[in-house]
Amino acid sequence: MTIASIIDFANADTPAEHYRPDDAKIISGDPSQNVRNHYSSPDGQFSTGIWEAEPGHWTVSYSEHEYCEILEGESVLHDADGNTRLLRAGDRFVIPAGFSGSWEVRQRTRKVYVIYEPGADQAR
Repeated sequence: MTIASIIDFANADTPAEHYRPDDAKIISGDPSQNVRNHYSSPDGQFSTGIWEAEPGHWTVSYSEHEYCEILEGESVLHDADGNTRLLRAGDRFVIPAGFSGSWEVRQRTRKVYVIYEPGADQAR
């Protein structure tokens, strides 16, 4: 490995992948999303990039551990027991594997994500 293998998010030209959650997961709104996955490890267990979403609300169920840093916007994370956490620019947190609930984007949200997927290499 050389210095040329380092991924600089500020200069990465990764194309955006556009998608929406499955209709069955959408609670409200039209939460269109973009992801720019700047890096994935060869074993498929680690990935990182930038995620963006428009206002909407959908269910989530995490098989992965995810570190997030909110860059802009406002979202609310709801757990299955009805508890909530407001997420705003500057917030940094980890969502552990096994979390389920819903993600609600109130104002267009952009975040850095770092994902570790246990056992991803075994699923291949």
